[in-house]
Amino acid sequence: MGRGGSAATVLAAALAAELAMGGAPAKAAPAGAAAIPTPEQVRAAYMPSDAQLLDRHGQPVQSLRVNLRVRRLPWTALDDISPSLPGAVLQAEDQRFYQHDGVDLKAIGKAAWDNLWRKRARGASTVTMQLAAQLDPAIRGGAAGRSWGQKWDQMLAARQLEAGWSKPQILEAYLNLVSFRGELQGVGAAARGLFGKAPSGLNQTESVILASLLRAPEAPAPQVASRACALARELRLADSCAAIEQSTVLALSRPLLASPLPPAPQVARQLLKEGAGPVRSTLDGDLQRYAQAALRQQLMALRTRNVNDGAVVVLDNASGDILAYVGNAGGSDVDGVAALRQAGSTLKPFLYELALERRLITAASLLEDSQIDISTPSGLYIPQNYDKEFKGYVSARTSLASSLNVPAVRTLLMTGLDRFYERLHVVGLDSLTEGADYYGYSLALGSAEVSLLELTNAYRTLASGGLQGTVGLLPRPAQARRRVLDAGATFIVGDVLADRAARSVTFGLKNELATTVWSAVKTGTSKDMRDNWCLGYTERYTVGVWVGNFDGQSMWDVSGVSGAAPVWRDVIDYLHQHEPSRAPVAPAGVLRRQVAFEPALEAPRAEWFLAGTETPVVALVDDGRRAPRILYPGQSSIIAIDPDIPDASQRVTFQAQAGQGLQWRLDGAVLGQAGADYAWRPVAGAHQLALVDADARVIAETRFHVR
Repeated sequence: MGRGGSAATVLAAALAAELAMGGAPAKAAPAGAAAIPTPEQVRAAYMPSDAQLLDRHGQPVQSLRVNLRVRRLPWTALDDISPSLPGAVLQAEDQRFYQHDGVDLKAIGKAAWDNLWRKRARGASTVTMQLAAQLDPAIRGGAAGRSWGQKWDQMLAARQLEAGWSKPQILEAYLNLVSFRGELQGVGAAARGLFGKAPSGLNQTESVILASLLRAPEAPAPQVASRACALARELRLADSCAAIEQSTVLALSRPLLASPLPPAPQVARQLLKEGAGPVRSTLDGDLQRYAQAALRQQLMALRTRNVNDGAVVVLDNASGDILAYVGNAGGSDVDGVAALRQAGSTLKPFLYELALERRLITAASLLEDSQIDISTPSGLYIPQNYDKEFKGYVSARTSLASSLNVPAVRTLLMTGLDRFYERLHVVGLDSLTEGADYYGYSLALGSAEVSLLELTNAYRTLASGGLQGTVGLLPRPAQARRRVLDAGATFIVGDVLADRAARSVTFGLKNELATTVWSAVKTGTSKDMRDNWCLGYTERYTVGVWVGNFDGQSMWDVSGVSGAAPVWRDVIDYLHQHEPSRAPVAPAGVLRRQVAFEPALEAPRAEWFLAGTETPVVALVDDGRRAPRILYPGQSSIIAIDPDIPDASQRVTFQAQAGQGLQWRLDGAVLGQAGADYAWRPVAGAHQLALVDADARVIAETRFHVR
């Protein structure tokens, strides 16, 4: 910005004389120059290169570089700058700063004499003149220096600055706008970038190094150190020249503005834009940092099991404010909160809520956990439990709490695939962009891909008694919510998810899901152990955690309880370290009744029922009392003849439920009794299979195709 004088001639003395004779400052702006701004205008126009993300309390959480031309930190008041820096700067640049009125005539005359007779280039720009050049590009000059016209306008502008500004205001603005080295502009960026500290913490040695950079910001370290040593001697500092040289080399080799691991980079990229001031978000800074630390600690513990990535979301149940948004643990730019991953068993609560709401089951209903083969257009679907074992008949409460897969698929058969698919859209899982048939019956086990944010908000709907609302990162007025789930069914699902005894069948009584307050929680693991989830809520908060690998690699022997759950539990306990979480009150239409099981598959207990579905006894119906139906082949199924098996050995086994006393009839021809499985030699083509009674009345039928 041309702080040094150009090759001066006698004209410099003439300029000085003319200024001296001018007396009062010029009233009009210099020709070709802009009007002099006020200190308030300069400060208002100043924009840091890093936009600031604030949390809900107004505290800084994250900064994001939005100006790539220069590096500025927030404006620093003069009172917040170590006194050693202004002293060193004025000694180096403008020793008569407090005596002159913007133009130092004595310095100009001395510079003119030295330049003319001693052949030694010497500048005479005051701090005020340098500030004037910073404020007006028209008088700043270029790489070749300033013209005499620009120099003259700069002097007049400096006189105008002195007439309207105080000396402290001039010095403060100068220290915030001057360039020190590279892209570092202003004392805030220079102190942080070169010494890793705030301007208030600068010592005398650091101050003389910064002051020595002003005339030649890009000078090599030995040249800067030499000038700093000379300046230290002028100021009579006690530091030795060797110590100053060492500090200079260290400062100029430091990575500029190296910063610790940012806590919320994904949020900063969403909200911060160039030219915008600080943005206040809904985040809680302390919670954000705690959640990130808890996630990083868990990932380090799981590193030997090939778990490298994770994400955490915390929502306020009432407002939908996003209180924590940890997109990853810091090792990647991928946003794990928004990325789509397979949901695993985390979708089961919405399936059971639908079945309860439609009164197809109660929490005490017995569901069969045994092998099941489901015919689909693409072949047989044979669901398995996580532990590859079957539990026989278990209640719906136990099935959901212990995350049993086969009972969930049987429940989906009752509700219907299309109806469950529609329900998932209703609770906000809009990432299900394919049709219901694309996912098939494995949708009950979470074959669809969802994002952590939308899934956590769906659980917030459960936490809110079936009321759905939007979430946001910016403060906003209270949002209206709409009912999308039955309040009674939602309450029962929450009670099941909070039942430690019911989940013990799979997870045991002591596990990572046990929090210090009331909470409802569900884990999930996707196919081939690629994704691991833990979603749950308390009276006030909903927390979602995902761990896995962004590149899709499988984890090694990691379940929802050992992977994501420890982070979820730690965050829940942190949130409620000073406040309780009470279990929700049962809404109208929900009754608590004592129920017993015959046979005693489960212990008698008090159970919640929707009014009209309560029963004192749940009895297992024997096969003879069940409604007859064809189990296999299923409706519209396609059976392929295996070319590797001889035709004479090909067989398709017809299976029926409660078929005693009925007969199989295929394409109008009676085959035999339906009390046992019937082996049929397949024939290519379309077929109609029926169960008929003694009077040839059709009791159940199905159509299938053999290829």
